Amino acid sequence: MKRRMFVKASVLSGSAVSFIHPLSPYMGSSQTQQSQNPEFYELRIYTLKNGRQLKLVQNYLQQAAIPAFNRLGSQSIGVFTEYLPQGFTKLVVVIPFSSLDAYFKMPDQLANDNAYQKAGAEYFAADATAPAYERIESSLLRAFADMPKLEVPAQKPRIFELRRYESHNEIAGKKKIEMFNQGGEITIFKRVGLTPVFFGETLIGPMRPNLTYMLTFDNMEEHDQNWKAFGSDPDWKKISSMPEYANDKIVSNITRTFLVPTSFSQV
Repeated sequence: MKRRMFVKASVLSGSAVSFIHPLSPYMGSSQTQQSQNPEFYELRIYTLKNGRQLKLVQNYLQQAAIPAFNRLGSQSIGVFTEYLPQGFTKLVVVIPFSSLDAYFKMPDQLANDNAYQKAGAEYFAADATAPAYERIESSLLRAFADMPKLEVPAQKPRIFELRRYESHNEIAGKKKIEMFNQGGEITIFKRVGLTPVFFGETLIGPMRPNLTYMLTFDNMEEHDQNWKAFGSDPDWKKISSMPEYANDKIVSNITRTFLVPTSFSQV
């Protein structure tokens, strides 16, 4: 397998403010979206070192965790492996929650779920000398006002791009989120074919302040074509030329990872 693909650039994370930008052509869409309560997402990244661990964690997710999450009201669980990993692949999991209350109740509910415990017995029984995984990195995200719900793409062969935009401080991070919401950047994404799955502000997790989002494409050719269309879009050029949205003021680093869904992923 080839190296994982990362890009580091100057772009930041931001969050919504209580007004619509006067230059935004997307006010109607933004107001409709913001009337919905945003979801929360747990983004899990399992670090693995071999095929045995990959099989053990995938079996646990498919047979125990996803059915239990679905019973508890969390639908559309995404499970992905890296498209071009560096070393052994990591496993990326996206779990939506309707509220913070649902997220915080989940561990106790799983602990009392006999079906979950039985289905995950092999995973839980893995010994310290042969663990099921090396570590789990977990982040808690809040969905953006302009895309408050995860959107499941068509079930067909496709790739996904997971992007994290880091900012040098909290104010800059909020400004980048404003750019996506009130600035209309999400609407432009959808129009040029940069099909989003979710957008989230990281509330708890590494590399804060940051925002994380996921896009999906049929293939790498479509990925390259649609990003090119975005870069030349007149509305994007107008927004990105505004001094308050200059990349070097609101984004300090971008990391991207390409992913493919597992056979049992619900996204």
